[in-house]
Amino acid sequence: MLDVLIFATLNGVVTGLLLFMLAAGLTLIFSMMGVLNFAHASFYMLGAYCAYSISLYFGFWVGLLVAPLIVGVLGALIERYGLRRVHQSGHVAELVFTFGLAFLIEESVQFFWGRDTKNYQSPDILDFALFTLFGQEFSAYRGFMIAISVGIFIGLYFVLTRTRIGIIIQAAITHPKTVANLGHNVPLIFMGVFGAGTALAGLAGVIAGPVLTTFPGMAVVLGSIVFVIVVIGGLGSLAGAFIASLLIGLLQSYAIASDVGMQDLLNVFGIDFPYDHPLADLWGLTLPQIAPILPFLLLILVLIFRPTGLLGKREE
Repeated sequence: MLDVLIFATLNGVVTGLLLFMLAAGLTLIFSMMGVLNFAHASFYMLGAYCAYSISLYFGFWVGLLVAPLIVGVLGALIERYGLRRVHQSGHVAELVFTFGLAFLIEESVQFFWGRDTKNYQSPDILDFALFTLFGQEFSAYRGFMIAISVGIFIGLYFVLTRTRIGIIIQAAITHPKTVANLGHNVPLIFMGVFGAGTALAGLAGVIAGPVLTTFPGMAVVLGSIVFVIVVIGGLGSLAGAFIASLLIGLLQSYAIASDVGMQDLLNVFGIDFPYDHPLADLWGLTLPQIAPILPFLLLILVLIFRPTGLLGKREE
């Protein structure tokens, strides 16, 4: 039992930090520009595919460095020549634009790389067990994923709260005209932030590709979860996104690792139903079966009891 708990915790932390890498870029974009980018997970997928192609010729590490830059530059160009023009028409137009962009990227990926799953592998240097506990191995690559994710959180938090660039970005969020009057190019700042946010999504794809497999539907798998994380953490809160990512990662991991069913929960309260009851199938559900919907149940509870999210600020 103890070994299951420990490895469920480790897997939950790895999953949660991977989700944070993806949610961090979306949080950065929303906090800066007020744009909920529906195509964010598509940039994550694009990062994985770019890294896969680069790794075929130059290896994993070159892909790790170059693929996020490619995705970031593409994101910056989309903001400059597309989203900036649409922004003048309001948030609905932005949502429709990014929604359409998600489909465009997905179709482009299938056109250039095909519909089959790609054999994107982790580097050989990390192909060993970091440690063995209770007879089970924890791979070095998963440890690498944890280190990268924690490093991104610390780096972003430091840049946004302790550097001149961060101060300018924070000021541009609430007082763009004042920042412009001080001689700073606010549209260029917006373009840079959007590019940085998409680059973070691309980096998440590079890291996740070898573990979660690289295939055309990978954006759909995590796309909705990212928005759940951003809302639960609090729109625009980096620390909130970090906490929400870990919370969802652990919640799903514990649910998958458990063998508790609805019948067990009903027995605790002394409730029993005959097998011919109309809801017999419902009482037969197990926690691993409903694990995929738990983040959405948590989202509903958070919206009911704390609509601003865990660390979100109430708008005045």
